[in-house]
Amino acid sequence: MATNESESHPPVHPEKKSYSTRRDFLLQVGAVLNAIAGFMIGLPLVGFILSSLIKSTPPVWFSLGPVSNFQEGAMRMAVYENPYRREADGQTARLTCWVHRISGDQFKVFAANCTHLGCPVRWFEESQLFLCPCHGGAFYADGEHAAGPPPRGLYVYEHKIVNGELQVKAGVLPTLAFPV
Repeated sequence: MATNESESHPPVHPEKKSYSTRRDFLLQVGAVLNAIAGFMIGLPLVGFILSSLIKSTPPVWFSLGPVSNFQEGAMRMAVYENPYRREADGQTARLTCWVHRISGDQFKVFAANCTHLGCPVRWFEESQLFLCPCHGGAFYADGEHAAGPPPRGLYVYEHKIVNGELQVKAGVLPTLAFPV
């Protein structure tokens, strides 16, 4: 005797889905947990990306030392603490720049990083050039591009003299993404 299959199993309605099986339940739990994990990872990431657009850092003037520390006609490396230092920065908060005292109260303050990929440049007195060890970038004493792959000259910091101290403006320090 042949049984009619439609009689033994009730029809399943596509709009009415049942999550009664263990597999369906675990798939739903997995999807919810993945959504929570994605949210927990994504929220701080979005906050980090958008924070620089939302909050602006006011510029700060910081001292590189007395003007008398810089000999006329000489190029000197100056070391300073990042004014926007965080506790986790450690030794990386110690930054450098190159100071050229042209004459009297005339100074030029350069970033110590190559404009190609940010490697530190060194001043060579004999050749009167800044040289980058990474890819052979070279810059003249006035910071202009001399040779190699850098697309432009060294970044020049805004500076002023207050009460006999050479001060540099922070907060607008150049980066490869936002050159000054």
